[in-house]
Amino acid sequence: MGLSQIPLFSALADKMRWHSMRQSLLAENVANAETPGFKGNDLKPYDTSGAMRGLALAPVSGISGGAGHIAIAGLPDGGGFTVRGLNNFEVTPEGNGVTLEDEMMKVTSNQMDYQAVTALYTRSVKIIKLALGRNA
Repeated sequence: MGLSQIPLFSALADKMRWHSMRQSLLAENVANAETPGFKGNDLKPYDTSGAMRGLALAPVSGISGGAGHIAIAGLPDGGGFTVRGLNNFEVTPEGNGVTLEDEMMKVTSNQMDYQAVTALYTRSVKIIKLALGRNA
């Protein structure tokens, strides 16, 4: 039995994929913070019930919002997670709806959450190795 067949490990791996996809979208928002007409994107909050069912991942493809937008090579289209537009409370005269400060706070928060999930995953693997009598 592989680790991916254990629901806890499947859910943790899915959560790490969610954070990775979100980081890509947030990076695109930051890169386009001064691009006229750019509307930022984010992922819908992570759904733990979907992780336990074993979501299938969508293929990865690049996206670009327009000729002047900066597209990150290999940027996922959501990877099986739902992408949503940002609620743009502040819009510049050029029509850009990204607030750089807000996006940087999201990037930091997402990075900390990703690190917490990876630490939990690593420690869980060590516990299983210890239980099996292997040196953790």
